[in-house]
Amino acid sequence: MGIDAMADLVDELLTGERPLPIVRAGVPVLRQPTLPYEGQLGEERLARLVDAMKECMRAAPGVGLAAPQIGLPLRIAVIEDPVELPPELRGTRPEVPADVREVRGRMPLPFRVLVNPVYEPVGERRVAFFEGCLSVPGWQAVVARPERVRLRCEDQYGNASDEEFSGWPARIVQHETDHLDGTLYLDHAETRSLSTHEAVAQYWRQPSPATAARELGFPLPDTQSDPAPNGL
Repeated sequence: MGIDAMADLVDELLTGERPLPIVRAGVPVLRQPTLPYEGQLGEERLARLVDAMKECMRAAPGVGLAAPQIGLPLRIAVIEDPVELPPELRGTRPEVPADVREVRGRMPLPFRVLVNPVYEPVGERRVAFFEGCLSVPGWQAVVARPERVRLRCEDQYGNASDEEFSGWPARIVQHETDHLDGTLYLDHAETRSLSTHEAVAQYWRQPSPATAARELGFPLPDTQSDPAPNGL
């Protein structure tokens, strides 16, 4: 796609419905590798796109959004996980229990823009947890991922970054970067773990998926142990 065509596509998105509609599984753009961002949009248009993606992510609500999820085949994503809801949203969404935050290594992840991100595992430890996706609404499945990764990318101003992430932030980085390669979390998931949001809330609310693994019949990484009998 040429520079003018890409700019026109972004302009069409930005003048349309807000928050931006999220593309769902089955649409080709979610299954195709994205184009590297090489300044095709210019500073002003890119800034407006980032603002629109942030708005969309927060409205969903989610902790990350990749450009293909709004129909844009560019290697750009935004991520953010405040962990604890701000006062104005408390009571409107489920809070993350402290024991879940601890076991999953969930920690605050300030808003940031990932331009042309790539990651690689650091160490051999893998951990598995239920994971969902805004493009596959209503479902979750257990995905084993590296517990720690090294991320290389740029921000929206072209500043290079090379840093390591662990715990839940590392999972977010992997999930959103995978989107940019045409990969959905379901490609990595234990298919026997596939559950509706309602089933997860009713049966699998434990911090670890160990109970779900026993009851549904799927493996967990050898490094991941059950923190308590029956997950209770």
